[in-house]
Amino acid sequence: MLDLIAAMRPASAIILAAGVGRRLGELDARPKILLEFGGRSLLARHLGSLGLHGVNEVSITVGYRRELIEAEVARLGWSDRVRFIGNPDYHEGSLVSLSVQEAALRAGRPVLLMDGDVLYDHRILAALIDAPGENILLMDREIEPGDEPVKICFRGEQIVDFRKKPEHAHDRHGESVGFFRFSAGTAGELADRCLSYVSAGQKNVEYEEAIRDLILAEPARFSAVDITSLPWVEIDFPADVARARSDILPQLSAG
Repeated sequence: MLDLIAAMRPASAIILAAGVGRRLGELDARPKILLEFGGRSLLARHLGSLGLHGVNEVSITVGYRRELIEAEVARLGWSDRVRFIGNPDYHEGSLVSLSVQEAALRAGRPVLLMDGDVLYDHRILAALIDAPGENILLMDREIEPGDEPVKICFRGEQIVDFRKKPEHAHDRHGESVGFFRFSAGTAGELADRCLSYVSAGQKNVEYEEAIRDLILAEPARFSAVDITSLPWVEIDFPADVARARSDILPQLSAG
């Protein structure tokens, strides 16, 4: 049993950080992953949390002002543990940023996938890594209204949809945190789905659509961990930055 758990434990992570972050307006011209909270960038917090939980190989998709991200990684002393994968089409949908991570997805071992623009308690990462099951999503039941949040939808205990605007009937839903754990096999299948979209010229698709395809094909292979009690926020708008600093940051556990 211990060998099985160890085999499912990811040793590497993919972080998506290529976008421009237009919705922040003129608040900050740097990549969102370099926004600072409590004197530490989101990137520093990601790497610190990953290292704390034994994940020491990181592949970051970069595009917009990548040199700033590379400089921050060097400043943090992680240059020997981080690979940078360029996405020249970073103005397109996030699926392209995931598709360029084909090598990491096909490495033959479990992997974490993480949005770069999230401020979160490190215990959320622990919940993701330690959860039983093959493929894990993270869900917050306290979902904001509207079409912006990506929704994990359930019928009973089975995930039946995964979209901002769900199509399938469900009896409850929560918001996706934007962090995932995939088995080696599922990660390879995800690479296939991403490349299928790109080959078809559908570069404007968000990466969640490729994950949704896999969930709908084999829902029994996916499960979600409820992290509603833990603080986190995705940084999309200036109001998110304000909330992160006034509300989320004071709640974060040391680590």
